[in-house]
Amino acid sequence: MVLAEGTRATARRVLCAAVRRLQEAGVPEPEASAEILLSELTGLRRGELYAGEFDLSRRQLERYAEWIAARERREPVQRILGYAYFRNLRLQLNEETLVPRPETESVVEAVLERVDRRGGSCRVLDLGTGSGAIAVSVAQERPRCRVYATDVSEAALRIARLNAAAAGVEVEFRRADLAAGLEDLVNGVDLLVSNPPYVPAGDIPRLMPEVRDWDPPRALDGGPDGLAFYRRIFSEAGRLLAPGAELVLEVGDGREGDVLRIGELYGYVARGVRTDLGSTPRAVLLSREV
Repeated sequence: MVLAEGTRATARRVLCAAVRRLQEAGVPEPEASAEILLSELTGLRRGELYAGEFDLSRRQLERYAEWIAARERREPVQRILGYAYFRNLRLQLNEETLVPRPETESVVEAVLERVDRRGGSCRVLDLGTGSGAIAVSVAQERPRCRVYATDVSEAALRIARLNAAAAGVEVEFRRADLAAGLEDLVNGVDLLVSNPPYVPAGDIPRLMPEVRDWDPPRALDGGPDGLAFYRRIFSEAGRLLAPGAELVLEVGDGREGDVLRIGELYGYVARGVRTDLGSTPRAVLLSREV
């Protein structure tokens, strides 16, 4: 992305050059990647990048060239920036956190719906919180809830705590492997939510490089059939749930029926499915009967 001597380094020219490089490298949605990175670098809205002649400094050019080179290597935009946007939040990331995806926003919507049906106040537990996307969103949007969140990774919890502090909300974060170590919550959780690992182990090598090479493997690997963590949740978390408690679990494409059937085997009652913005079933709802 080197411009000829004496040529003005305008945002438009640099952006067009970046898009061509990403196209040649076979990067999916090259325009979106190039625009988002330049928008974040300059503070301009994406539509403004083409609207005028905005000169870039040498430092900006160097940084943008580094970012485009990283994107050519299929590093996700969010990893390059070190943060991701999710609902009303800008979430910091590290190597132990998944990049929060728009599909998971439908999981939050399902949680908020259940909270509202309970009068807007309840105890919510987010298992495997990662960056804190779900837990921090719930705490921000339903401040009367008491929100707990766990992760097995201390590095992930450090980031989640930073994200909660940045959002100005209180979430009680704990290091735990699913239900282990949460004895004080026995019979106290009204709503349990989780986005567990759900990719079948054998499918991981076939994932897009942005996921396969950059997301933490243990946040992806759902065991041989992709359902190992659901079995553990249904088996281990039941003792944490108050009578009549509800579960909202994110699921992989086409797996909603499998997860609901497993839940029913463990004595839970299926309460429905919620779709994401692409109309794909993304969250299953279950309850623990009194």
